[in-house]
Amino acid sequence: MLEKKKTAIVYDWMDKWGGVERVLLTLHEMFPKAVFFTSYFDSEKAAWAKNLKPKTSFIQKLPKLIRGNRVFSLPFYPIVFESIDFKGYDLVISVTSSFAKSVITQPGTKHICYLLTPTRFLWSHEKDYFKRITLYARRYTNYLKNWDQVAAQRPDKIVSISETARVRCSKYYHRKSEVVYPPFDVDYWQKIKSEINSKYKIPNTKYYLIVSRLESYKKIDLAIKVFKKLQESLVIVGEGSQEAYLRKLSGKNISFLKKLSDEELGNLYSNAQALIMPQEEDFGFVSLESQFFGCPVISYKKGGARETIIEGKTGVFFNNQSTESLGRAIERFNKMKYNLRTNTKKFGEENVKRFNKDNFINNFKKTL
Repeated sequence: MLEKKKTAIVYDWMDKWGGVERVLLTLHEMFPKAVFFTSYFDSEKAAWAKNLKPKTSFIQKLPKLIRGNRVFSLPFYPIVFESIDFKGYDLVISVTSSFAKSVITQPGTKHICYLLTPTRFLWSHEKDYFKRITLYARRYTNYLKNWDQVAAQRPDKIVSISETARVRCSKYYHRKSEVVYPPFDVDYWQKIKSEINSKYKIPNTKYYLIVSRLESYKKIDLAIKVFKKLQESLVIVGEGSQEAYLRKLSGKNISFLKKLSDEELGNLYSNAQALIMPQEEDFGFVSLESQFFGCPVISYKKGGARETIIEGKTGVFFNNQSTESLGRAIERFNKMKYNLRTNTKKFGEENVKRFNKDNFINNFKKTL
């Protein structure tokens, strides 16, 4: 029945690679004939999406300085998504952490929103984005908040990525939603695990690991400050707008990597002391990847991490986003790391299987 529905899948922008992008590829498997829509597509940074052949908006034709900058292009996004024509479509699935939920559909077209989080810079993490804000900017963000709440009423149904997102959806949008956890492709990662070889090594194997987009709300600077003081080796994998700032902040014991293959990433997980997650995640794919490869997680005890990590078995938590709290968690980890690493190798893979791709496909289909 689903195969006969004319389906559109809408995503905010396609200009990076991460956990959410894996969701889109799974949706493509589920709906191979679906048409993908997005505001703009960066074929270099999002090479994974070439086979999706996404339809883009006028933002695609704007100068790179504008289309590649969230601040400069911000005023255009509401216009972009509200103007997409879905005439003739039976089903629209918006996957969004910001604007894609605002699409306007016709009567008879079902709109399901797969909500990653209510718009982060307007609600849950506003202070991380706007440390200083002018009166004009405040008026504009207040306008966007009102618009965002109206837009959030448009989907016929909201499905949240986690309990964390579900609670935020209720708090900020005053809407109920059910939870369908995103897909972790156990078979794919099992293949990666079996194929890992010695082609890529970190010279010092006593390192800690961060795998993250380098953005302010990820709190990578917090981890850097702690590791500069500890003089322990830290490897940071990722790209983002804060890369230059974070490199400047770092010491000689901290290295940066990017554009790694999944084999290289799996090798890093397999040999790391622990994965550090100083941020509040909406869900946290990297936590699952880390546990799958037997690497314990030291995480901030808020957000999606509480749903994916088993305290004392696959990780340890810290309560405050402060250097003192993270430092104490690392000290605690060092006292129990042998047992914790043993437990993660024993329980991690089984824990991750709760989020396997088949569960996502079956549970998501039920929402339709």
